[in-house]
Amino acid sequence: MPANVTRGGSPVNCKGFVMEYFLQQLINGLTLGMIYGLIAIGYTMVYGIIGMINFAHGEIFMIGAFVSLITFLLLGALGITWIPLAVLVVLIATMLFTSVYGWTLERVAYRPLRDSPRLAALITAIGMSIFLQNYVQLLQGARIKPLPPVISGGFRFMKESDFVVTLSYLQVFIILLTITLMLVFTYVINRTSFGRAQRACQQDLGMAALIGINVDRTISLTFVTGASLASVAGLMFLMNYGVIDFYIGFLAGIKAFTAAVLGGIGSLPGAMLGGLLIGLIEAFWSAYFTVEYKDVAAFAILVLVLIFRPTGLLGKPDIEKV
Repeated sequence: MPANVTRGGSPVNCKGFVMEYFLQQLINGLTLGMIYGLIAIGYTMVYGIIGMINFAHGEIFMIGAFVSLITFLLLGALGITWIPLAVLVVLIATMLFTSVYGWTLERVAYRPLRDSPRLAALITAIGMSIFLQNYVQLLQGARIKPLPPVISGGFRFMKESDFVVTLSYLQVFIILLTITLMLVFTYVINRTSFGRAQRACQQDLGMAALIGINVDRTISLTFVTGASLASVAGLMFLMNYGVIDFYIGFLAGIKAFTAAVLGGIGSLPGAMLGGLLIGLIEAFWSAYFTVEYKDVAAFAILVLVLIFRPTGLLGKPDIEKV
C-alpha cells in the first residue's frame, strides 16, 4: 500500500489515517469495556461467595438504566438543568433504588435456596431474569425509550489530519467514574470490616459463621453492592447510547458474564480485565471486520482462552475441601 493516496484531489497519509482510526477505536473500546466490567463485578462477587451465577444481574443493569431515564425526565420537568447536579442526583437515585432490587432479589429468590442443589438456584436465577424483563415491559412498554444527549462536546486530537480523533466529555466522565468506583471498591474490600467479612465468606461460609460473621447480612450486602455497580453501568449505557428498552439487560448480561469468565470468575480484577477485553474486541472487530459478527468474535476469544486456561486469565483453580 502506498504511503500516500489521493482523496478529492488532496493527498492522504494512509499510515497516519490507520493510526488515528486505531486510537479512536481504542477509546471507544475502553469506554464500552468499563461498562461491561462494572456489570461483570456483580457476577463474580456473587459467585465468589455462594458459588452461584446470578443470571438476573443483567436485568438489574436494565432496571438501573430505566431508573436513570425516569429520574432525568423528572429533573427536567422540575426545571433542574444544571448538568453536574442532574447527573449527581440521577447517580445517587439510581444506585439507591437499584440496590433495593438487589437486596430483594437475594432475600426472596436466592436465600431460601442457598442449601438446595445448584440446579435449583440456577433455574430460579433464569426465572427471575425472565420475570424482571416482563415486569419492566409491562410497566414501561416494549418501545425503545430515547434520551437526548446530556453531556455533549469533547476533546479533538490530530485536527490537521484526515481523521480527527475525538474523546468526548461523556467518555471522560465514564472512564473517570469507573476508575473512582474501582478505587473506592478496592478500599472497601481491603480495608473495611465488610470487606474482611466478604473475604472470609468467600473462603468458607461455615467457618465465617463460627467466628461471628453475619453471613446472611454479608451476602445481602454483596448483592446490594453488585446491584449498585450495575446501576451505574446502566446510567453510563443510557447516556452513551441514548436509547434503552426492556431487553438490553439480556445481551449486556451475557457479555458481562462472558467477561467475568474470561477474566476468571471469582476474581474482581479479572472481571474488570475481562470487561475491558470484551469491549476492545467488539470495538476493533466492528471497525475492521463485519459488525454482525462482533459477538461471535468475543465468544470465540472466550473459547480459545478457556481451552488453554480453564480458570480464566486471572482466576485460580478451586480447591475441593475434603
